[in-house]
Amino acid sequence: MKETIDSVTAGEFTEKENFGNRKLIRPILQRESPGTHNPAPVPTQERRERNDRHDRGDRGDRPMGGGAGKKPAPPEQTNAENFYYQKQMQSRTPMVIVLHDGEEIHGIIEWYDKNCLKVNRDSGEPNLMIYKPAIKYMYKEGENQH
Repeated sequence: MKETIDSVTAGEFTEKENFGNRKLIRPILQRESPGTHNPAPVPTQERRERNDRHDRGDRGDRPMGGGAGKKPAPPEQTNAENFYYQKQMQSRTPMVIVLHDGEEIHGIIEWYDKNCLKVNRDSGEPNLMIYKPAIKYMYKEGENQH
């Protein structure tokens, strides 16, 4: 079977090539107060031209198409968990860690990382390394829990 290649004339090629350089025109929409209707024509204004479609300029991490009145999305990492662990470690606060199976572990957080906590226990029981996904919740020992 013979393979064929689509031929493109020189005129078609330059037309396709210049397609990305066309200016877009968008009308300016004016807000109307409720109950009024203004059939007057609306003037049009040309949008500014962008040299690089991938350049986000000074817009930061805002999503594409976001309006000026929208708040930016909150950061994915707030470091609140890290701050809480640091505070409890420095003050050597006795903690109660409740696991998903209901078991309570009493001790002091010695260190933590992305996946686990190391808990030192004073009651003669062995120290533990607990995976974070196994933790249901934790609280300071002596606080009332319902």
